[in-house]
Amino acid sequence: MPAKGTASKVKKVVLAYSGGLDTSIILKWLQETYGCEVVTFTADLGQGEELEPARRKAELLGIKPQNIFIEDLREEFVRDYVFPMFRANALYEGTYLLGTSIARPLIAKKQIEIARQTGADAVCHGSTGKGNDQVRFELTYYALEPSIRIIAPWREWAFKSREQLIEFAEKHQIPVAKDKRGEAPFSIDANLLHSSSEGKVLEDPAIDPPPYVYQRTLSPMAAPDAVTEITVGFAKGDAVSLNGERLSPATLLARLNALGHDNGIGRIDLVENRFVGMKSRGVYETPGGTILLAAHRAMESITLDRGAAHLKDELMPRYAELIYNGFWFAPEREMLQAAIDKSQEHVEGEVRLKLYKGNVIVSGRESPKSLYSSTLVTFEDDKGAYDQKDAEGFIRLNALRLRTLAMRNRGGRQ
Repeated sequence: MPAKGTASKVKKVVLAYSGGLDTSIILKWLQETYGCEVVTFTADLGQGEELEPARRKAELLGIKPQNIFIEDLREEFVRDYVFPMFRANALYEGTYLLGTSIARPLIAKKQIEIARQTGADAVCHGSTGKGNDQVRFELTYYALEPSIRIIAPWREWAFKSREQLIEFAEKHQIPVAKDKRGEAPFSIDANLLHSSSEGKVLEDPAIDPPPYVYQRTLSPMAAPDAVTEITVGFAKGDAVSLNGERLSPATLLARLNALGHDNGIGRIDLVENRFVGMKSRGVYETPGGTILLAAHRAMESITLDRGAAHLKDELMPRYAELIYNGFWFAPEREMLQAAIDKSQEHVEGEVRLKLYKGNVIVSGRESPKSLYSSTLVTFEDDKGAYDQKDAEGFIRLNALRLRTLAMRNRGGRQ
C-alpha cells in the first residue's frame, strides 16, 4: 500500500466501476487507503448486463448520488471507435479484431471528462499489473490530462490471494455472491463488439476450451443446416443498413451480432503477444464484427483503387498494433486514420452475404462508385477498350531488371 503521506495527497478519484466484486473492493480500498472522496463511473458498452445494480452497490458503499455516473455509450462506441477501426480492416497479428482494445480509450476518456466535471485530481482502474489494459487506460489518461494522478490498486495493494480479497469484502460488508467465493474458472470482458475469455481453464494453449466458455456464439457444428442471406449497405466505408433498413451504428452491430450468434460465426482461439512482453491465450467471440469485416473488404474490392487498397493493407498492421498497445490518442494513429478515412470516400454500395455454420461467404457486391469494368475484363469483344498488344511492351519494361540480373548471373553481357 502507498505511504500515508502519498495517499493523503489525493482528494477525489474517479473509479472505472463495474459494480462487480473486484471494483467494489477497490472502491472501499480507495476510501480506506487514501481517505478520499470516490466518484464512480459505469459505462454501458453493450456488455449485456443491467447497470442499475452498479448504482445501488455504489450507494450501499457510501457513494453520494451526485458522484455516481452511469452512461450509455453504445452509439458513441460503435460510431467513433469501432467503425473507424473497421475502415482500416484492423486485425492484430492477423487474427484479433481488437474488441477489448478499442473499448479502453473511450472509458478512459470519459473518466477524464468526469474528473474535470467533478474536480477530481485522480483516476483509478481495476486492471492487473500483467495485462495490456493498464497500459491502454493510462496512456489515454496521460494523453488527455498530462498531470492526472493515476491509482492502480493491483500494483499497490498487499492482497496476495482471492481469499484475502474475500476477507476484505466481508470485513467491509461488501456483498459476495456464492459463485464469487472460489476462483473463477476464467475471466470475461464483454462489450457490443465482442467477448473475451482468458485465464484459469484457458491457460494451457494445448487444451481445447470447455464449451461453457463461449458467451456469444453457437458452435458452428450446432448451427442450423440452412443458409442465412443478408445484404449490408455502406456509405463512406461505414455500414449503414441491413437488408435495406437503415440503422444506427450500435443497432446495426447488435443485429449482426444476433445473426453471427445463430450461425456460429466469430469464434477465435488464439495465442497473442501482449504489449507487456508475455504471450497469452484467449478465446474471443466477435460475431457481428466478423461479418462486418468480410462485408467491408468486399465493398472495398470494387471501389478502392489498387494502389490505395494495397497501401491500406500495408498500413493496417501498424494501425492495429497502435490500438492494441493503447495509442488511440497518439498522433501517429490519428495520422493513419486521416489517410484511411480519405480512402473511404467512395466506399459505398451493397454487399450480399451468405452465413452458414461459422462461414461468411460473399455472394455479390455492387456500387454506384464501382471501379470494376465489365468492358475491360470480358473475354468477348471489348470494342477497343483494351489493346492486348500493349501488354508486350508493358511486360518487357517490367522484365528489364530481371533480364539484366539474369545476364549478369550467367556471366553474359548486358
